[in-house]
Amino acid sequence: MKKSVILLILLVLVLFTAGCDEKTPENSTSSEANMEKSVVAITQLEQVNTSLQKNPVFVKVGSRWCPECRSLKPVLDKLAVEYQGKATIASIDADKNLELAEYFEVEFIPDSFVIVGIENGTYVYMQENGNVSTDRSKARFVGRNDTDEEMFKNVLNLALIQKEKADANETKR
Repeated sequence: MKKSVILLILLVLVLFTAGCDEKTPENSTSSEANMEKSVVAITQLEQVNTSLQKNPVFVKVGSRWCPECRSLKPVLDKLAVEYQGKATIASIDADKNLELAEYFEVEFIPDSFVIVGIENGTYVYMQENGNVSTDRSKARFVGRNDTDEEMFKNVLNLALIQKEKADANETKR
């Protein structure tokens, strides 16, 4: 009799817990929409070029073993949501994509920069002071951490203004 009662209790518990599976409502944000709001993992230079056709591109070069790089992840995630549709927020894993790190002449990580365009086959970078340069060394942010969110936003906003000016000049032609 005791075995029957214990078996019945276990059966009831199993039935109750089986019904506790969390379902995602159909009207919730789809994974495709979430992808648009996430940081893009750059593995090929062509990804930068494609994104640049639409918007400025913020790039952070780092690595998983780097504590400062990891501290930037929540900042980049937040920027990706805030600048969705206005700028591409991207990251390059220097260990997995050594060719890209070498292309951008990365010596220290984290190393971040904002690309606003291409001029004569060369990337144009937004500097912190609002000037643009084809010299990435003048426009990079090395060793920055999560306290630099406002500075990143400022540079992104300057890049968006630069993009608007470039688009206006393009339509005049």
